[in-house]
Amino acid sequence: MEPSKKNTYQYKGCNFLPVISSPESIDSLESFEIRGDDIFIITYPKSGTVWTQNILSLILYEGHRDGTENITLIDRAPWLEYNVYNVDLPNRPSPRVISSHLPYYLVPKGLQNKKGKIIYVFRNPKDVLVSSYHFYKMITVVETSREFDVYFERFFAGEVPSSLWLDHVEGWYTHKGDFNILFLSFEEMKKDLRSSVLKICNFLGRELTAKVVNDVVDKATFDRMKADSRTNYAFMDPTLADSSQGVFLRKGTVGDWKNTMTVAQSERFDRVFKERMEKLPFKFCWDIQEDPKPIPSSVEGNNV
Repeated sequence: MEPSKKNTYQYKGCNFLPVISSPESIDSLESFEIRGDDIFIITYPKSGTVWTQNILSLILYEGHRDGTENITLIDRAPWLEYNVYNVDLPNRPSPRVISSHLPYYLVPKGLQNKKGKIIYVFRNPKDVLVSSYHFYKMITVVETSREFDVYFERFFAGEVPSSLWLDHVEGWYTHKGDFNILFLSFEEMKKDLRSSVLKICNFLGRELTAKVVNDVVDKATFDRMKADSRTNYAFMDPTLADSSQGVFLRKGTVGDWKNTMTVAQSERFDRVFKERMEKLPFKFCWDIQEDPKPIPSSVEGNNV
């Protein structure tokens, strides 16, 4: 059955955006040929994908750092399963940087032979929930409830693009031995961007001078990225994203969930997610900076 243009469709246990993908296109990715110097950025949506695209672009391309090339991130690090601009990925020059939200079991088989490298970025799921709520309201190919309470329940049930956050993160970590993979958290990148840049350089085998590293760090800050037309995704086709409903790069902060979620919602989130999260070795940095207190439960339902 053809998926509705306003609903996600489930294929092989994962929910996908319609119109810009199809079961046939997902199937074809299994045989996508991997090169040894391919670099994949893999994330659950709204975990720092665009930021990581920018960091890698700054590390790899001098023309991006010095502003002599006006090439947008979606061309620098095109999407695998959502190739909306029909980038000719098989014939891209090396090294290719490719972005994806795929679960571990749907990526090209070549990656499972530790060929190519994967940078997997994860983020506090409470911030992911709030960020994705705002994000999907502007994406025209899928219907998203305007009521946060409704979206909150859908996120919990995994009835959102890329399905359940826990399954995505847990799946990639559990099968890490099959891949050549570096795990980074959005929070550690916010706390110490320079260390994260150096960690990425080390993983990729890239030696940059201290001056170039400083330049990458300076240009990779959220404010610089948001103001740069090459990096802020403002160029998106209006048939895919309605800019009147929001922006791709909204806040990029840690702890913004406290401005939207009630105490009761936060506590329920902890009850449901905490047990499985504690089995993961990642240290989730819930608070890096001072943030407002969660909204009191007495105003639950009036938080949109």
